[in-house]
Amino acid sequence: MYLASKDMADLFNDQRGINDDFSFYTVTDKASFSQPMGLFVRLNEDSGELLEAIANGAIAAVWDAEEMLPQYTPNYFPVFFTNDSAEAIKEIIKLYNEKLDGETNSKMEITNFKFSNKKLLNKNKQSYDIAVILEKLTNKMALNKDGRG
Repeated sequence: MYLASKDMADLFNDQRGINDDFSFYTVTDKASFSQPMGLFVRLNEDSGELLEAIANGAIAAVWDAEEMLPQYTPNYFPVFFTNDSAEAIKEIIKLYNEKLDGETNSKMEITNFKFSNKKLLNKNKQSYDIAVILEKLTNKMALNKDGRG
């Protein structure tokens, strides 16, 4: 079960672009990472440019509401606005983890989360929470791949 655009719409009230229902195969905070059917979450300037993320497969983005979107951003491109990108990542992972709870299909497709650890795994509590939730999700995904979950 993939993370879906409707899941994102439930989390983020402030959004623009098309609101069709589609799935995310990848969620990442690095524009340079390959992200087929990806959701790009820009944490800060080190995350890279939206144009690069789109070139690498991003089909939507989570963007800081205080930052201007680049002018080249297509009008139809889905953007979910947040006041705190790190908190947004935490909420996305938490929602996805809850979505997977109770799933019994051992061969289901799962969204791949790729984050740059140096940005998320620093010493503040919020980042620690993200790391813990992400570890639980990673363990769940490993069990699923082994056919035990």
